[in-house]
This record gives sequence, C-alpha cells and structure tokens, in this order.
Amino acid sequence: MRLRIDKNSYGTVLFVYAVSALCIFAVCKLINIAWLKWILSAVFFGLSVFITYFFRVPKRQEAGSGTLVSSVADGKVVICEKVFEKEYLKRDCIQVSVYMDFFDVHVNFWPVSGEVTYYKYHPGRYLLAFLPKSSELNEHSSTCIKTKDGKEVFFKQIAGTFARRIVNYAEPGMEVQAGKQCGVIKFGSRIDIFLPLDADIQVELGDYVDACETIIASLN
Repeated sequence: MRLRIDKNSYGTVLFVYAVSALCIFAVCKLINIAWLKWILSAVFFGLSVFITYFFRVPKRQEAGSGTLVSSVADGKVVICEKVFEKEYLKRDCIQVSVYMDFFDVHVNFWPVSGEVTYYKYHPGRYLLAFLPKSSELNEHSSTCIKTKDGKEVFFKQIAGTFARRIVNYAEPGMEVQAGKQCGVIKFGSRIDIFLPLDADIQVELGDYVDACETIIASLN
C-alpha cells in the first residue's frame, strides 16, 4: 500500500531531503575514511526516510460518530480529570489529554461529527508538551464542535518543545465528520479534549490510544 504523506508537510520533508543530500555530499568530499563515510551517509539517509514516515497519514477505521468521541491523535493518556474550561465553554468538564511522542502519528482527526462553532489560534511558548502549563502557555489552537444533539466537544492542539507549527482546518460553521483529518502538529505535542460531565469516559490514565479508532467517550 502506498504511503500517503500529510499535504501540509511536503515542504518540511523536501527541506530535510535537501539538507541530508548536502550533508552526504559534504561527507563524501571531506572524509577519506571509507567506513566512516558510509556510516554518516547512512545516518543522513535514514533521517530523511524517518521524517517521511513521521508525516504519514495512516488509513484508519472511523469509529467516532455524533455520539461517540474518538481520539484526535495517537499517544498516551496523561490526564483524565474534572477541570474548569475557561476559554470558551466556561464550565466544568472532563479533560482527557493525549501526549504524542516523537514516534507517534502526528496528523490529527476530528473527534466527533457535528458543526464547528469556535476556532482560535494562540501563539505562545514551547514548553515540554506533557507539562500542565503547556495547555495555556504553549502555541496552540482551540476548536469546539457541537453535535446534532447539542453536545459540545472542545479540544486543543498543543505544540511541544520542538513543534513550531500547528495546522487546523476548522472554520466556524463548517460541518465535520469524526475520523476525517482536521490538521497536523509538527513533532512532539499534546491534545486536550474537554467533554461534558455526563460523558461516559472509556479510557484511563496510561492507556495508549489510536486516532480515529479508540473511543475516548460516549455522549449521553
């Protein structure tokens, strides 16, 4: 099956290939030790291949719906608790946060089907994504989706230490379908999902979840 690359990451992938090619050229010209030349060239080539794989868009089963909330991203559940969401919902919610490490898929997917009612991009810092303060201080985007039943699911794409760009396709008023791609976060990062208090949470701290396929919660 052909590997599909995130369309927003073509420039990054091409840049890495160009830099790797220049480095391999320099190694071949400047280093006379054959075994060292081959090792360094292999490292630069391997980096290019890894970056290509890093920005892959996997084919997934779409388990989410208008009542089932699927994971926005691959990763590990690092927060699952009651909090007050103060940016948009301004009420108590259940927060489920998923941390993506460097080896996880970094494209993101709509968690639930419905209408986008809110979107805002926030420039910011680049603290380690698993730190609690990164949710407010780091570069992030915020999106709210209202289902046909009137339930609201609010989520944040949060940049990590090495991330420098967040892409989100959201526009207020647009209809979205759970499991379709909603954007990408480049390199290590985190997703915060804020759910109604009466939602039936299906995951626990430490669980590893798959975007699209793992159900985070069902909406009552």
